[in-house]
Amino acid sequence: MRLSSKAQQIIRDSTHEIFGSDATAIVFGSRVDDMASGGDIDLLVQSDKAIAQRQRKALQLVARLQIRLGDQPIDVLVLDPETTCQSVHEEALRTGVPL
Repeated sequence: MRLSSKAQQIIRDSTHEIFGSDATAIVFGSRVDDMASGGDIDLLVQSDKAIAQRQRKALQLVARLQIRLGDQPIDVLVLDPETTCQSVHEEALRTGVPL
């Protein structure tokens, strides 16, 4: 994975701060490919509990991570019991790495 252990911890901590301790951050996309270069940070936040204000919290997470990790492209998807699972969610779950 092309994220330092410090960056992984920041993502984990920030996810828990915003979405709660039950939420899991999963990194997927080009950042899990050690042979790739560049690319944005693609995250799937998964929770077994319904998340109120999913979109607002996703934007908060992006903003907080950009402050803590530096200004870079970050995409956040949220998957909870009230979210219709789409192919992008399935791909993230299949290929992603939980933090």
